[in-house]
Amino acid sequence: MDVALAKLEEWMRLYYHKVDHDIGSSGVRDLTIEELRTMCGFELSELDSMIFHDSESFGGSRLRAALADRWAGGDVEGVMVTHGSSEAIYIVMHTLLDPGDEVIVVDPAYQQLYDIAAGLGCRITRWPLRPREWSVDLPLLRKLAASGPRMIVVNFPHNPTGVSITPAEQRELVAIAAEVGAWLVWDHAFGELTYTADPLPLPNGSYDKCISFGTFSKSYGMAGLRVGWCLAPPDLLSRMAVLRDYIALYVSPVLEFFAEKAVRNADRIVSMQREHAHANLRLLLDWAAKIPDQVRVSPPAGGVTAFVEFPGHPDATSLCRHLAERDRVLLVPGECFGDDFVSFARLGFGGTTAELTAGLSCLQRALLGSTRMAEVL
Repeated sequence: MDVALAKLEEWMRLYYHKVDHDIGSSGVRDLTIEELRTMCGFELSELDSMIFHDSESFGGSRLRAALADRWAGGDVEGVMVTHGSSEAIYIVMHTLLDPGDEVIVVDPAYQQLYDIAAGLGCRITRWPLRPREWSVDLPLLRKLAASGPRMIVVNFPHNPTGVSITPAEQRELVAIAAEVGAWLVWDHAFGELTYTADPLPLPNGSYDKCISFGTFSKSYGMAGLRVGWCLAPPDLLSRMAVLRDYIALYVSPVLEFFAEKAVRNADRIVSMQREHAHANLRLLLDWAAKIPDQVRVSPPAGGVTAFVEFPGHPDATSLCRHLAERDRVLLVPGECFGDDFVSFARLGFGGTTAELTAGLSCLQRALLGSTRMAEVL
């Protein structure tokens, strides 16, 4: 397998732990164990009797049951606990795809959603969002899907733009996949965190070749837990377990303990995080409205990222590097999501309000400073 460099992860490896203000990440404010314990009503002493024993290949029974109750009508047979959604993506792609298969993927997209398939020798067909407004073009998807792809990969609310779709559009998307018999991969990483409409349902119940991923990293503020989940037909999960036996075997029962507490109290956690993120979003949009000649932001419908365009910076990567190395502010260059997006950057607004305010202030100074320099030259 000749896999491409994961540009986003490389950028994070270079700068994530070396900045003071993070306005590039895609998750909400990280919880402390004390905050989680208080919201979920448990004591750490509950861990005292835990034996450091193996968990199960598909996940511990308590966490699987909690996930099934929330997402699968109580049916645990279609649930697998994974190391974040990234492990699920990797195993699904390797289980289902063969060299030469066509994979349609929304564009822009998180790189793992397409370059794992590309590394396996698959043909990648981009389904571009409409530029700047970032709306979906379903007639175009139907036209692209006429070739009979093996898989269609989407995520809504979308990373990095924050755009989402309506329930009617979701039903049409599922119908397009079903008409050609394609596997529909639904990345639900940001699915619970919406602002303009209720969260979309998982499409698994409406189509038997649907796979959904989720994670505790984005909407919950538990990125360090590295726990996610996959909903898929049980026979596919059984095939995935064969490959998993060569990789990670299972998720630690210690991590599953915290994840089970979180999912049983998900409504409370997500509601708190949504309220915080929505306030930060208003702050971001108010800031952008004051400097419209410097930044263009299409308001996100969900998630905690906006795909910001900088009209005066055709190469936003240099701007992001300047911010990281001189101002200690993290912003993610658009090229991490594809070569067509070099004038964009992913701006994350899910962190603390103080962090967002400080980061935007540094970004504004950098933008205005470079404008003045250009005028002098």
